[in-house]
Amino acid sequence: MRVIQITASDNVAIAVNDIPAGVIVSAGSASIESRQAIPAMHKMALVPIAEGAEIRKYGQLIGFADCDIQPGDHVHVHNCRMGAAEKDYAFCSRYTPTEFVPDTERKQFMGYRRSSGAAGTRNYLGIITSVNCSATVARGIATRGEALLASGQWPGIDGIVALGHSSGCGMRGDDEGYLTLRRTLEGFARHPNFAGVLLVGLGCETMQLQRVLEECGLSDGEAFRAFTIQDSGGTRASVERGLAVLEEMFERANSYQREPIPASELTLAVQCGGSDAFSGLTANPALGAAGDLLVRQGGSVIYSETPEIYGAEHLLTQRATSSDVAEALLERIRWWEEYTRINGVELDTNPSPGNKAGGLTTILEKSLGAQAKSGSTALTGVYRYGEPLREKGLAFMDSPGYDPVSVTGQVASGANVVCFTTGRGSAFGFKPVPCLKLASNERLFERMREDMDINCGNILNGESDVASKGEEIFDRVLAVASGERTASETLGYGDCEFNPWKIGATV
Repeated sequence: MRVIQITASDNVAIAVNDIPAGVIVSAGSASIESRQAIPAMHKMALVPIAEGAEIRKYGQLIGFADCDIQPGDHVHVHNCRMGAAEKDYAFCSRYTPTEFVPDTERKQFMGYRRSSGAAGTRNYLGIITSVNCSATVARGIATRGEALLASGQWPGIDGIVALGHSSGCGMRGDDEGYLTLRRTLEGFARHPNFAGVLLVGLGCETMQLQRVLEECGLSDGEAFRAFTIQDSGGTRASVERGLAVLEEMFERANSYQREPIPASELTLAVQCGGSDAFSGLTANPALGAAGDLLVRQGGSVIYSETPEIYGAEHLLTQRATSSDVAEALLERIRWWEEYTRINGVELDTNPSPGNKAGGLTTILEKSLGAQAKSGSTALTGVYRYGEPLREKGLAFMDSPGYDPVSVTGQVASGANVVCFTTGRGSAFGFKPVPCLKLASNERLFERMREDMDINCGNILNGESDVASKGEEIFDRVLAVASGERTASETLGYGDCEFNPWKIGATV
């Protein structure tokens, strides 16, 4: 039986395997008898913890004892609670300039160079809807278009993606919800993984097509077209019109060829879902190490899920490049505190039942493990949902913790590769951007081998370490950006995950 004490100041350790009651367990130089059965990934107390005292993991506060806890006790939701805690925001105190790889030693990937100058990792055609009412037409156009592609006449096109959603009307046209959706639509319309995009509206919705085009500076051309169902004569006529537009785009899209592009033009979205207690020890820090490698190549990493940095935000403000960047992050935290309050939700109701089954007790504990995905480089900017990046390096984009919504925003902000860590076994992919799945433990990797790309669980048994696994992930990111298919792509994921964040009342 084995437990892991992450730092010397921690008063709990993590069970690597199931520990029956009455077993002697070694923790550093101490030997402790388990007082109850402790499931794998759950916490065992190493010292007496008085009622109301801090429970510490990662060298940080994760909660408070709800009663007296004895060495060898199982520590979880029954005896650990949330509470107010002081945080040392210490703006920029741990900021260090990034040590970039010399230009002559930088890596490349084989990608698609678009006329805008941006670099793509896939070559799709996209059909984007301005409103839910045009989703059926978009899907009809995509289905007909895919049937044409099946002839093999245009082998250079990866496919056609219809991106329907549940918003676009029944909303105000001048508030944060409208601006968020508009930014999302524009981000996808300009995304370099699309060789061409068709934007389809109904005609009478709040998200008026002409207004969107004017506000975003979009207009009809070889790679972009837009129309409404009402102006096109109805459903059947709109499907036929959309199919004709696609056929006009086929030859140009098929002509794109992969070419060497600097790794500095990759933007990696880092995401976690179905996390467990091993995620913060294996997959998340390994992904953070891979992100560090990309940033040192001159590339970018987008870290998100604001409710899942709650309690760990001070570790990011300490790495900010400026006090303005740090304050922007805290402004987003305050916004979320108010947003959840007015909607009758508390941020500390996270983790989910699956997270708790995997040993995560409080949002503080979950956030501390999740923030390892951010690596160690400086935080260069904080962005609203779907806002395009202005600086290279590590960026934080505000989003919910719900994975499809968060990734939708990251892709709208420009991510052209996604890495997704999981401990419970999230099923996820995201067209038009390839998504690598990273398993935090070996049991998951073996149980869902077809869904997983990389096994990070072997860090626990010493077969690998965080730095080596980070290099493995980084190399796979380059390979996938160059065309290697991920497990989620092979399984056909990615058509249903587009899910823009809905902010505000639906009326």
